[in-house]
Parts: sequence; C-alpha cells; structure tokens
Amino acid sequence: MDLPVDEWKSYLFQKWSLLPKSIQVTISTAETLSDIFLHTSSLLQSEDEMFLKRLSRGYLVGKDPNAPLFYREKGNKKFQEKDYMGATVLYSKGVSHSRPNTEDISLCYANRSAALFHLGQYETCLKDIIRAQMHRYPERLQPKLILRKADCLVTLGRLQEASQTISDLERNLAANPTLAASQFQILQRTLSRLKMQVQEKENLTETFPEALTKAFEDMDLREENEQISSASSSVSLCTDPLKGRYLIATKDILPGELLVKENAFVSVLNPGEMPPLCHGLESKWDTRVTNWDLYCHRCLKHTLAPVPCCGCSYAKYCSQECMQQAWDLYHSVECSLGGLLLTLGVFCHVALRSTLLARFEDVDNVIKKLCGEISNKDMCLPESKNLMQTLSDDLGGESEENGETLETPIPGCDINGKYENNYHAVFNLLPHTENHSPQHKFLCALSVSALCRQLEAASLQTLTTGLKSSQPKAAMTPGLCQELHFWGVAMLRHVLQLQCNAQAVTTIQQTGSNNNVVTNSRQLRLATGIFPVVSLLNHSCSPNTSVSFRSTVASIRASEHIGKGQEILHCYGPHESRMGVAERQQKLRSQYFFDCNCAACQNEKPRPAAGPRWEAFCCNRCRALMQGADVLSCDNTSCTEAVSRDHLVSRLRDLQQQVGMARKLLRNGKLERAIQLLSGCQRDAESFLSAEHSMVGEIEDDLAQAYATLGMACVFIFCCGEQVCLVSLVMTPAASG
Repeated sequence: MDLPVDEWKSYLFQKWSLLPKSIQVTISTAETLSDIFLHTSSLLQSEDEMFLKRLSRGYLVGKDPNAPLFYREKGNKKFQEKDYMGATVLYSKGVSHSRPNTEDISLCYANRSAALFHLGQYETCLKDIIRAQMHRYPERLQPKLILRKADCLVTLGRLQEASQTISDLERNLAANPTLAASQFQILQRTLSRLKMQVQEKENLTETFPEALTKAFEDMDLREENEQISSASSSVSLCTDPLKGRYLIATKDILPGELLVKENAFVSVLNPGEMPPLCHGLESKWDTRVTNWDLYCHRCLKHTLAPVPCCGCSYAKYCSQECMQQAWDLYHSVECSLGGLLLTLGVFCHVALRSTLLARFEDVDNVIKKLCGEISNKDMCLPESKNLMQTLSDDLGGESEENGETLETPIPGCDINGKYENNYHAVFNLLPHTENHSPQHKFLCALSVSALCRQLEAASLQTLTTGLKSSQPKAAMTPGLCQELHFWGVAMLRHVLQLQCNAQAVTTIQQTGSNNNVVTNSRQLRLATGIFPVVSLLNHSCSPNTSVSFRSTVASIRASEHIGKGQEILHCYGPHESRMGVAERQQKLRSQYFFDCNCAACQNEKPRPAAGPRWEAFCCNRCRALMQGADVLSCDNTSCTEAVSRDHLVSRLRDLQQQVGMARKLLRNGKLERAIQLLSGCQRDAESFLSAEHSMVGEIEDDLAQAYATLGMACVFIFCCGEQVCLVSLVMTPAASG
C-alpha cells in the first residue's frame, strides 16, 4: 500500500539484478539525490512504461457509463432488505460513475436520499434531494422526492420551510393532475400526515452529544508557541548533533495537556483493501466497502453521502467545497493519474501531492531548495550562484552581518528562527539517503521517473500554474528538462523521507450490528500524512505523550506528568507493552535507522525464553511465570513445577474453542449461557495463563459486554476496570510510516 504493487516491485528488482555491475555501482555510490535520479531515469525504457501502464489500467478509476445502473440495482436490492447502510454505499458508487446533469446521477442521488432518510440522516438527505433536482431529476418522479423533503424538514423542526414545501406540492398537484388515482391518494394521505405533524411538532433542540462533539472539535491550544506553529507555549525546539531536533518542556506539564494541534501539510487517504485488477464484470464493478467510499479524500471526514469528482470515479468528497479546494490545489493534476498512483503506492502519491502544494508557497524559495539538490549548477536558474549562496545561508551556513557572526538557524526554521507547517519544513525532513538500500533507491527513483514521464505527457504546465513568484514566467521555467529534473528530485526526496517521517492517520471504526446494545470498535489506519511539527518528536518505547486525530488534525497530549526540561517523546510504533526489547530494536533499526536508547530499552532485560508477558504461561501452584523451550519450569526457585510446552499450547487451543462457542452464544442473544461458559473459561485461564495474557483480557472483555447488555452496570464496571489495565499495557499509539 505504501510502496508500489508487488508486480511492479518484482519487475524493477529483476531489472536491477540484470544491470551491469558498473551501473549498479554508479547508482549505489551516487552522493546526491540528483545524481541518483539522473542515472536511474536514464534507464527507464519504453517497455518499462508499457508494463506499468498495463498494471495501471487494471484499476477502474474512470467513469463507466454502464456502472450506475448496476450499482443502482444492487442498491435497490439492499434497500428492499432494509440494509440501508449497504444501499447508501452502493448508490454512492453509482453516483461516482455518473456524468453530471444526467438521469443516472439524479436517480442515484434520489435513491441515496431515501436510504439516508431511513438512517435518520435528515440534513444529508436534504442535500441529496437538492443534488438530484440540480441534475435534472425526472419530472414524473418529483412529487415523491418533494414529500421526502417535507418529511425531513418536519423531523428537523424547520416547520416554516416544511409548510411552504407542502403548499408548493399541493399547488403543483392541482395544476398538473397527471398521477394515477392510487398514487394520488397515497400522496394525499402523506400530505395530510405531514400537515398534522407540522401543527404538533415543536422545534428540536441540539442534543448533548452533538454539543459535546463540537466542544472537542473547537478545543485549541491554551497559548500558541511563538517559535513553533501549532505547538503549545509549554514546549521549546532544541537541536543536538547526535539526535537532531527535539522538543522539551519549558515548564511542568500535567497529564492531558494539549501540546501540539497540527493540520497535516499533506495527507492521502489510504485505499484500504486494494480494489482487484478488473478482468470480469463482477470484479470490475466492485461492491465491497473501502476507505475510499466512506471518507472525504481531502479532509478525511467520515461521510455517508460523498460528492464525486466530475472527471474520475475514485476521488470523493464530503462537500462541493472540499471537492473544489482539492481540484484547485492538486486534483486537477492527479485526476487522470488514479490508476498509476494506485500502482505506485501511497508514498509516491504523497510525494506528488507535496510538490503540487509547494506551488502555492513562495516559488523563489521552493526553487532554491530544489536547486540545492542539483549537483550540476547549470541546471539552476541564471542567478544560480546568488541562489545557492542564499540557500547556504538559509539552511546552515554561518554568515556575517555588520561584522557579527549570526547563529545558524535550526533546519526547517525561517531566517527569524520560526518553525512553521509549510513546505520549507517538509523539505528539511531527513530522507536518510545513505541508509536506504541501493535496490530501494532504484525502485523509488524509477517509479518517480515514470510518474514524471506521465506528468510530461499530461502537460507539465500544470506543475507551474498558479505559482506565486516575483520573477517573470520565463525565469521560473528555464526549460522542460530542467523543470522535470527539479520536481523529480523533490518527489524522490519526499518518497525517501516518508519511511521515517510518514504519520499514520487513524480513526476508531465501530464494528458489528447496529442493533446490538454493545458494539466493538477497532483502530483503522485511515490515511498517510506529513506533520512537520509532530515529526520533531523523538521516539521512546515508553512515551510520555499520546496522539489522536480528527480529520486531518493531529493532537498530541501529555500522557503523564512531564517535568520542566524533560524531552517530549512520541512512540513510532514499537512499544514496550507490545514487543520485547530485541524485537523493538530490530524494527526501529530497519525502518528508522537508529538504535533506541530510551529508558525502557535501557532498563528492560531481554527474556527470549519467557516470551512477551501477553503470551506467557504461569505456574499452576504459585502463579509465577513459566520459562523454557520444550519443557517450561517455574521462575520461582522454591517451586519445582515443570510442564511441557505442547501440553500448555493444547490447553490454550481448547480454551480458545470454548471462548469461540461463548461468543457465538453472545451473538445469538443467549446471554446467560454465554456468561456461564465464559466464567468457566475465566477460571480455566487463571490456572495456567499469566494475568497479562491477551486471552485473559479477551475473556474479561467478553464478560463485560455480556453483563452490560444485561444491564448489570456494577459487574460491567468491575470487568472494565480489570480490562483497562490490560488495554493500557497492550494498546500502543499508531505507528509512523
């Protein structure tokens, strides 16, 4: 998902293996990203591009005129089964494949409004009704649609609008008596019911949950930092030769205090389960629900009624406004490249979008940054010497002013020492070029080269349209080859940056039936983004902060007391509660290129024989942990208990089967029998599993759900109290990258 699809990776790795040794050495020893890109792009052949195009064509991202009817009929079937959520998604897929101002799109919008009405989404239903009418909804079907509009207005307490809508419909029916007698009678009965409701209805007040949600959305930093945008005044930016940039506390920080609230500089919605390569009708018109169906492709808000791009079927938005903003910022370029971007992976997509967003900042500085990556100064602008000197001054060289030596700014900061959420900060995130394998750099560089070729074919002017600059156009674009080289190097830099600097944007997704009193939830990786300020936080396997997301905004809060002068630490994924020290060190070294020296790693002793605590067995006699390979012995030196691992694994397997049977009873509503079985499982688990074993926690969670469903609040609270300890142990922040 982050990197290109397996077919393209395998193809390029084989191409690498067949290259002459001298060329491999040239690329492997290249000192700059510019050289890597230049050498690699010269190796891209027409047969490579043809292979990539074949892969890209496998994804249905254009508008298929035959798809709307298919999805509408599938949606109608779901609607008849009263699966209104399923119907809504299928109607949305139909909308995405429809052209504007056609009967197809108007019918899909109207049908979706009916499903939304049954889901209680009255405001969204009204928007779909308006959209259906805007796209030439058939006149013969208008009365039913207008009745639905009146019903929504009544339910929402907008009584004056409802009365006006009902009156207008009555006049239209009287002036155009074209309906059959039976249909007319049904409409009249519905009108009478609505008029009575208008008379009886009182204006609705906002519910507490909605007000509470808005309060959380509006929560901001108490006092914003003058040095770091999007950060609290409680933190300060420092730099160190060994660990680079980092944040420290400027005062004592209490648990829960908001330290960073940052909107992503760039984010790309993850496609979720990749749509299959289309070969037959059913696979071409996919009916599965993915992230792309449920979240806005710009702001990442959850939406049941997305508004599609007019030019493709894959980009969908929560509103017309979001769609227009995305088009103006980047989608006008990306629209025709959907299949290619799916093939090349999310990292390539983020890299492209980052460079497209760079167009809307001061282009003079953007070009200077790009020039800094070009070893051949002839590729820079005519005033390249001045530009390169300015770049050196801006990004690390000491300079003299009035005979005084000025302090070198921290990388990413402007000349006034301010660190902001902008392209300058993104560009200064480290790509760790020297740490990536030659094969990986070849894969990334050739993928970016192929993307640049497609951009050139589509029209390179799109990259420079709308650039802010004090220079004339001719000075900005010295030539097609130079321009491609600039942006290609920038994209390659971003792709390599993302392995260490990408942030997984997550959300909590509810699972299970809506009819259940108690529902399950899981953490869902929603998007990949770059947050320049969040990227300043160093890693700890036992962090003192937690991260949460709302749309494209990341919030970092203190998870414990942080003393003045202490470093603010974040978890990149490997957490002490999930992995042993050896596994954590290996993962951090392979992905982030450093050896972790945090307190958790220093204090924890490797215990390979015992295994993680959440998988450990315990002694049946004294409850101490069991250790060993084939035969496990009690860790308590005064206990002589020993047992074979196979025996304990067999007991665990039997226990899991019993728990599975109990869960089936829960799903079927047989709560008492489920509780009885789970209680037995709990006693059995306690006799040979450690208190922190994941199976013990799962049983307690199932019991808590069963008691809560029965309304036994006090027992539920007790079980949840036990479970909280395990959750705090096992759950970790979302992994970066």
